[in-house]
Amino acid sequence: MPRTPLLRAAVLAACLHAAAGSASGQQLPAVDADRLLADVAFLAHDSMEGRASGTEGNRRARAFLALALAETGARPLGGGYERPLEQPFEQPFEWARGSGVNLVGTIPGRGDDSEVIVLTAHYDHVGVREGQVFNGADDNASGVAAVLEIARRIAVEPLQHTLIVALVDAEELGARGARAFVAEPPIPIERMALNINLDMVSRTDGLLWAGGASHTPALRPVLERVAARAPVTLRLGHDRPGAPEGDDWTQLSDHVAFHERGIPFVYFGVEDHPDYHRPTDDVERVDSGEYVAAVQTILMALREIDTALPLAPAPR
Repeated sequence: MPRTPLLRAAVLAACLHAAAGSASGQQLPAVDADRLLADVAFLAHDSMEGRASGTEGNRRARAFLALALAETGARPLGGGYERPLEQPFEQPFEWARGSGVNLVGTIPGRGDDSEVIVLTAHYDHVGVREGQVFNGADDNASGVAAVLEIARRIAVEPLQHTLIVALVDAEELGARGARAFVAEPPIPIERMALNINLDMVSRTDGLLWAGGASHTPALRPVLERVAARAPVTLRLGHDRPGAPEGDDWTQLSDHVAFHERGIPFVYFGVEDHPDYHRPTDDVERVDSGEYVAAVQTILMALREIDTALPLAPAPR
């Protein structure tokens, strides 16, 4: 997709922002702003028809993502990247539009791989409604493109621990892809030390949320260290049981599947914005500077958590 003048200006602003951070002594991770926006633009193009699970648009997005995942350097687990969702729940299910498919790869760590980090983002969205395409640029093309960019960086400079990259389907239908992943895990589930889930990370307006520390207190000092030097305001919260309705995001995205199995999680996301689940959630509304800063922050957090493992268990 051709770059608009607005996007070119935003990319330049992001580069200047990163350079300023480096000049002040703050070492920010390298992030390819052009590649990030290109991936979001592709996934959020009208031709993807809103990427609803089981549709032709979803299949086209998945074909692109399988190639992109291979290009990152992540290796397939088993015979290939695709893992169809086949009756992963107590009762068999059928979707009127067909079945879902997760994409899973792995990047080996430099050291002991007894504990593994799982990085997730859902690639489906809500499709076409009343003739309007819901492109889902922020929800969740932004999370998927961020996962691909992070995987590229980790493949070049691996973590201490192995990273599993999972682009999951059917989040919009009740986190079915993530629940299928933990129901039929590619590795023994007891090896999964942590899930990092990205869902809507580009429209920050300067503020990115990290949930999960209320459930796993050992994460709090780790994330606070990241927040102290992050290029975006990183705030911990939206994870307290008993919070007012809508304020606890524990159940609201794919990390819930890991939480239900006792696996700690960190969920990165933003507050709902006027384009949430609307046909106006398009790539033109993504601010490149905000998005790059969010991805840099998440990559910083991933590396910080990697060095902090194993986490102390939550008090009972």
